[in-house]
Amino acid sequence: MARKPIAQMSITQIYPLLVAKAERKGRTRDEVDAVTRWLTGYSTEELASQLERDLTYETFFAEAPALNPNRRLITGKVCGVDVSAIEDPVEQNARYLDKLVDELARGRALEKVLRA
Repeated sequence: MARKPIAQMSITQIYPLLVAKAERKGRTRDEVDAVTRWLTGYSTEELASQLERDLTYETFFAEAPALNPNRRLITGKVCGVDVSAIEDPVEQNARYLDKLVDELARGRALEKVLRA
């Protein structure tokens, strides 16, 4: 079975997994929502609305009100892939989100995760 491209994966199915990853390490859904809002520019209400729809990552990021320009400050590897070297913008944004949640799960302060 061929692997589905990240752009075609459902954010609605993946987001609960990101939340679970953070919660296993003592973090909260509110913190995961905060990093997602920081990355995408969605308001709390807009994010909740988007997560109720069955969206692909591609649509989720295409409809984002304002992708944070500081997302380029996110560095490191996710699944062995350097996030700054990813050429596909949808995949890169998805990996940025995953990296932010990883940083939360590792106990990094929310202010530092948000590059504040």
